[in-house]
Amino acid sequence: MRYIAAYLLLQTANPEVAPTQETVTKVISAAGIDVDSERLGQFFAAIEGKEISQLIAEGQSKLASVPSGGAAPAGAGAAAGGAAAAPAAAAKVEEEEESDEDMGFGLFD
Repeated sequence: MRYIAAYLLLQTANPEVAPTQETVTKVISAAGIDVDSERLGQFFAAIEGKEISQLIAEGQSKLASVPSGGAAPAGAGAAAGGAAAAPAAAAKVEEEEESDEDMGFGLFD
């Protein structure tokens, strides 16, 4: 991910010049992050001959098939409705704990 981010940063900064392994290495190293030359080489081999717009389009099509958790807002609404019952249940648990203390002994006595 760091290689992609550095590559896109360089591409955005100067669209007329294609980023190289050397310039990507400089950007990542300037951030204090170690560069794995082998992985960086694999990244450049994978994007060789492709344009940024093509890479972004391919990435978007791959992300479209990933579940994004669209049901979370509906679940959050249901959880909020059940939130009123949760304090009552918590109060019951606390009462039970207090009743244990009345027995005259503790867990670690």
